Amino acid sequence: MHPDSPLEMLMAHYQQGDFSAATALIHRLSPQLHRYFVVQLASRRDADDLLQETWLRIHQVRHTYRAGEPVLPWLYAVARHIRVDHYRKASRAAAREERLEEMPEPAAAPTAGAGGTPDLETLLAPLPAGQREVIEMLKVAGMSLEEVARATSSSVGSVKQKAYRAYEKLRERLSGVQPGAGRAGGTSVRGGAS
Repeated sequence: MHPDSPLEMLMAHYQQGDFSAATALIHRLSPQLHRYFVVQLASRRDADDLLQETWLRIHQVRHTYRAGEPVLPWLYAVARHIRVDHYRKASRAAAREERLEEMPEPAAAPTAGAGGTPDLETLLAPLPAGQREVIEMLKVAGMSLEEVARATSSSVGSVKQKAYRAYEKLRERLSGVQPGAGRAGGTSVRGGAS
């Protein structure tokens, strides 16, 4: 997006105290942010909570947005920090709790979307968190490589690598190929007759 895009103009107005601009931003970007959290957490209730917390934090730190810069990377950086904070809190709470009884995990039924194909959440679930995050930002939110790099505090090369590895795993999963099968580097027989 360029500096005069509607999102950047809305953010600039919001910084100047125009709360109708804030309302417009919330209505436009909340669905994207909610999908980001649902894909990352796989819990709609937690995603709802984190979305609300993200907008509260954005309100508190809106003065840190630099006018003329793209809004989406800044916004996703805030959302990412909220998600990391949530993960840390949950980890600390889980560490303090004692399990009284280990319960067997029920077998998950495969979720299918229209036409019998897995839905997005099911497809992305086995990916590592970093790869899921990059795919969500690139393909669902429609961000550029540079914007994703800025939002995740990483280099464009790192984003490309995570995306490539995620695509490989998704391709393997969709085609039913075992990870690593069909790749070069297997055993070879050198010269000589058998």
